[in-house]
Amino acid sequence: MYKRTSLSTLIVLVLFMAGLTSQGAAQTYGRPIPFNERNWKVNDPLAAAKTGAAQAVRSRAAVTVPLSKAAGTFLTFDAPGALNGTFPLAVSASGIIAGYYQDVNSLSHGFLRAANGRFVTFDVPGAVYGSYPDGVNNEGAITGSYSDNVGSGSHSFVRAPHGTILTFDPPGQTLGSGGTAINSDGTIVGSYFNGNYTQHGFLRSRRGNIITTDALGAVNTGRYPWGTLPFGITADGSVLGVYTDASGTTFGYLMTAFGRFVKVTGPGGLGGQLDPLSPLPALSIGPSGVITGTYFQPITGNPFGGNYRVFVRSPDGNYVTFDAASYSPCCIWSAASGIDPDGTITGSFNDGYSINHGFWRTRRGTVTTFDVPGAGTGFNEGTLPIGITWAGVIAGSYSDANRITHGFIFRPESH
Repeated sequence: MYKRTSLSTLIVLVLFMAGLTSQGAAQTYGRPIPFNERNWKVNDPLAAAKTGAAQAVRSRAAVTVPLSKAAGTFLTFDAPGALNGTFPLAVSASGIIAGYYQDVNSLSHGFLRAANGRFVTFDVPGAVYGSYPDGVNNEGAITGSYSDNVGSGSHSFVRAPHGTILTFDPPGQTLGSGGTAINSDGTIVGSYFNGNYTQHGFLRSRRGNIITTDALGAVNTGRYPWGTLPFGITADGSVLGVYTDASGTTFGYLMTAFGRFVKVTGPGGLGGQLDPLSPLPALSIGPSGVITGTYFQPITGNPFGGNYRVFVRSPDGNYVTFDAASYSPCCIWSAASGIDPDGTITGSFNDGYSINHGFWRTRRGTVTTFDVPGAGTGFNEGTLPIGITWAGVIAGSYSDANRITHGFIFRPESH
């Protein structure tokens, strides 16, 4: 597999040498691992447990997991010039998809796919080691990171809908930065590392003013995120993200445009809002303020400690919880990745055989699981929804039997 050779990879090595992580970076679904993306592998015993469970069952005969027959229309796609994979990372409420693709030399380039299927591909000026879009708004403005050979080697960018690209770094960054989301007002959230290997959140206004926005109680404990990681921003400027506290537990947070901080957890205050084995967003918020996300539910007697489950939190603090699926041999890790105005939730689950599948859950609680036609059924292959549009169209990626990643959109018939 291709491995990113920019200085952002060097950050991982430095952290390893500093004793901040004992496992280093890993790759999932053929993606390179920019330091600020959501698919880091952390020094977490649950990660090791799940990997062990997967390896234990890989030697068994091939198993077919029965899934619900999803009625609807699938459309798969690859960006022009994508010979080593297409990696959608964000979908706007209006149906615009952004991400990156890898060419014949495994160099990464940015792409935008309009709702009508038209593609635009681009490179950030100076991105000698790749461009990585990570957020897109309803107008088609994109933010993300790119890698060069200057300074930290990882920097932020914003691309206007008409194609103009501006690059920037927050004040205080010394080990790289990256934008993760942008709203329709043009406000960007993202994260950066300082010289102490601590991750901070930032907020950049449309005019270019940048401030640091750390979650209350965020501490660098040597477990990812090493501080604060914002990855979502609403139309009114509220920021959604995750942070690690002094105990090393990951929690979610919502910071309003007026500066009010709300800690977001699973039911009973349970943490685990960042599944260490999922590249999906850890939390999503709907227009009505309903938040969906992941939490870790300890289970007494379970040799792997418990399961990652999905919660739905109403604005008044009431919870509904569910699992995308449940079957042998054990250990279903479910993660929500988006919610639409109607309350339909999408996400993925990694089954007991470490195969990924998609799901959607209606507001009334009906859960339907699905696989993209052609999705692989091997270790860490399968279907990964990244979000859902206002119209209820699900977007995401899937890896085939050759471990090549492609994009998809799915319109459920029942929506």
